[in-house]
Amino acid sequence: MKPRIAIDGPAGAGKSTVAREVARRLGLAYLDTGAMYRAITLAGLRQNADLHNTAALEELTRNSELDIQSAPNGNIIYLNGENVTEDIRLPEVSRNVSYVARCPEVRDILVGKQREMGNRGGVVMDGRDIGTTVMPDAEYKFFLTASLEERARRLAELHAKGETLALEQMVKEIAARDKIDSERECAPLRPAEDAIHLDSTALTKEEVIESIVNRVSGK
Repeated sequence: MKPRIAIDGPAGAGKSTVAREVARRLGLAYLDTGAMYRAITLAGLRQNADLHNTAALEELTRNSELDIQSAPNGNIIYLNGENVTEDIRLPEVSRNVSYVARCPEVRDILVGKQREMGNRGGVVMDGRDIGTTVMPDAEYKFFLTASLEERARRLAELHAKGETLALEQMVKEIAARDKIDSERECAPLRPAEDAIHLDSTALTKEEVIESIVNRVSGK
């Protein structure tokens, strides 16, 4: 079976960009698990659902049809038949996704889908709990991080529907997301005991990608 690679880390660490390219270079499938939680968050915002209500979130998740398709530049996310690949990156979604992701019932449903793909092997997954919960027996585990300021700077540069977030505001939002993700009771953000730590603060994207590819390739 082809290797399974888990890449975890906090918001803004560059997980998705790195994981997507690692998968391409190694000829493996790629799954952005965070996009699944973002899609459910988007659905909740559109329906004015209470994102702090466990029962409401569970019902929302069970009634939402998610379809994730591979593409040269990553995953294409369909929510109830609609391509929401761009919409799930809206700032409002980013501000609320941690509330949805900490719901045990939501995680049970989505982790089940993620494990199905992981069990087939030959996949690179990125998220918050891949190496600890989704694929704890993955052959390769990495925990990618960077300083809070660097992560905020990267995300502040992103444009979503013409909106640009100020660096100071982004620092506050990233710090809040870190707190929620690391303190939640269900599958909190933390590195697996056997994960390889990579601090990308002073590294280029290419350096991080090559480091992972070389380790997996045995170079």
